Amino acid sequence: MLLAGPAAAYQLRLPTEAHTGFAEPTAAFRSLELFTGAGGLALGSSTAGFRHEALVEWNAEACRTLRCNIQRNSVPGIEHWRVVEGDVREFIRGLGTRDCMGIDVVAGGAPCQPFSIGGKHRGKDDHRNMIPYFTEVVRQTTPKAFILENVRGLLRPGFQPYFQYVVRGLRYPFCQRLPDESWVTHSGRLVKFSDDTPGGAPFYRVTTALVNAADYGIPQVRQRVFVVGLRDDIGQQFAFPQRTHSQDALLFSQYVSGEYWRRHDVAEPNVPAEVARRLTGLALSPPEGRPWRTVRDVIGDLPAPTDRDSAVVANHRLMAGARAYPGHTGSSLDMPSKTLKAGDHGVPGGENTVRSEVGIRYYTVREAARIQTFPDEWVFEGPWSETMRQLGNAVPVELGAAVARAVSRYLLSSNG
Repeated sequence: MLLAGPAAAYQLRLPTEAHTGFAEPTAAFRSLELFTGAGGLALGSSTAGFRHEALVEWNAEACRTLRCNIQRNSVPGIEHWRVVEGDVREFIRGLGTRDCMGIDVVAGGAPCQPFSIGGKHRGKDDHRNMIPYFTEVVRQTTPKAFILENVRGLLRPGFQPYFQYVVRGLRYPFCQRLPDESWVTHSGRLVKFSDDTPGGAPFYRVTTALVNAADYGIPQVRQRVFVVGLRDDIGQQFAFPQRTHSQDALLFSQYVSGEYWRRHDVAEPNVPAEVARRLTGLALSPPEGRPWRTVRDVIGDLPAPTDRDSAVVANHRLMAGARAYPGHTGSSLDMPSKTLKAGDHGVPGGENTVRSEVGIRYYTVREAARIQTFPDEWVFEGPWSETMRQLGNAVPVELGAAVARAVSRYLLSSNG
């Protein structure tokens, strides 16, 4: 039976290699979290020492998830979190930023639907485009650093002019867009600015990168754009952390050394044709770094959701109705998951399903949470479709942590 195991063997744990539990942060960088969702980036950055002054989120179910975990004190260091339920535009108009003056970091994963490959492709014209309001919060609070996350669709050729405009706007946030001014006209004004800003207004040294979460130990192929800025007085240009995991290292552990199958007590399968061509080179020169982490790596110790024992695990209930058809094949147990999507039964491509010897089924919420590297102690509020939406929208906790720790190192360095 798929992933079967006695409940007595199941223990709460963080589904990561690097951590055995959440430690109290050692630094004290004050931060403001926008578009918080279920708390993926907020949790990750808290491990880097960010102390969140406010977490702004409009979705009521996501706010319930946040408040429930704060009340339970699910992981250390969140008891002081303050959830602000509402639209970020209302937060700005209500002078919520006034309470956050002097913060060190603004962070958030702006809604991705305007730029998603699976969306309506309206981009800048979509009413859900919240990136300009992220820039406005940076302008009002002038933090030492900011972290913005979004989907890779933002880099598509059709959106490139707007993406460059976003980067310029974050570099010079003091150059505010005027009422009734088009973004094209505003972009033209921004181009004329240099780092020798008038009146000493702060600017930001901005770095952008497209990263694959699997390369940082997340058991999921999830490509996301990060835009990170350091205020000019920090005196440094941000560099993204080096990748720690690789597909070649996974293939080596599976089909050269065989360690992967022995560790999971699974019979070694035949080498797939598309892999065989790569094995000769891997055998001659073993790859550096750690193997990509697979679905089996992170959910293999959970009771099967069809077992009676699964009731002891929070958010681990089977949702029936999954089926396979062309183009909807689900994720393999022995590779990182496909990208989790913010949907339920209608998600194309089978991204929220897993396949095995017994067929295809939906991920449970707990399994999806592990794939997004949420700790097992973190519970999700709402019906299955809503919690899967929260997870599909989330920044993987450990990916957020990797970027936030890098930002933290720059801030600590600048503080001497």
